[in-house]
Amino acid sequence: MDFWKEHPRRNLWQHSLWGDFQISVGRKTRLLEVDGATALVVQHSLPFALNWLEVPRGPLFTNEKSLSKILEKIKGVGKKEQSVFVRLSPYQSLKIKNLELKITNYDHHPQTSLVLDLTLSDEELLAQMKPKGRYNIKVGERHGIQVRPSEDVSEFHRLLLITGGRDGFGAHPKSYYEKMLSALGDHAQLLLAEYEGRVIAGGIFVYIDEWGIYYYGASDHHYRNLMAPYLVQWAAVKEAQKRGCKHYDFLGISPERSKNHAWAGVTEFKKKFGGQVVEYPQACELVLRPSWYWLYRFYKKLR
Repeated sequence: MDFWKEHPRRNLWQHSLWGDFQISVGRKTRLLEVDGATALVVQHSLPFALNWLEVPRGPLFTNEKSLSKILEKIKGVGKKEQSVFVRLSPYQSLKIKNLELKITNYDHHPQTSLVLDLTLSDEELLAQMKPKGRYNIKVGERHGIQVRPSEDVSEFHRLLLITGGRDGFGAHPKSYYEKMLSALGDHAQLLLAEYEGRVIAGGIFVYIDEWGIYYYGASDHHYRNLMAPYLVQWAAVKEAQKRGCKHYDFLGISPERSKNHAWAGVTEFKKKFGGQVVEYPQACELVLRPSWYWLYRFYKKLR
């Protein structure tokens, strides 16, 4: 991991710990390396015993030459595994000549995010929030809500099912979150908010290198007037500072110019904390088996 440690765009999803987590949920991974570049590759299953490869937030590279080499190595893995396509969700621009990459709107990783500067003091962080954000944190404090680290994934999963039913998204099985926390070890933390002995909000957060990351969140809408999710976020921000993180990533908001986006509600929540909107390069795909690829795209479009 020496190259990872030195690279300016190093991130969780290209760390070996993320590979460990993917293995724990039954996916095959490979860590590919060439001179000046590296890529963690995750293999995902498709129907009919097919598969596709993902390079999450990668590859990491130093120049066009090293990018060409690592892409050839990734392509070689895809051919060996008879993968339908390779999807790259990069932090670095993949501008390269004679490379047949197709831009895609399908991605596990958001193109737009919101990032806090954790080098600011608590007072400065509060000052750059929207007034309603500061107010909601105080509301939670006035109600005596307690936010604590916890290992009670069952309670968090209960909240996820409540939130998913309310907001129209699915949740993984409880074992998925347990494996995530186990694989990432001390780098991951479950925070739960309690009110009068009942868990009413929570989140899973990751702290790695210079980054604190808000990964999953959930709350009981019955207690929405207590503003517990704001206290959970504020506790995670302070924990990230304590661990020496320089940035806090809210991990996805709706694009700036989009209308009626599915993330509009959660985006409004996140933006109350201030921060800077960040745009990442759009995901792209390298097609390896064209017939199967276009059938896959047609299926995705129907869904």
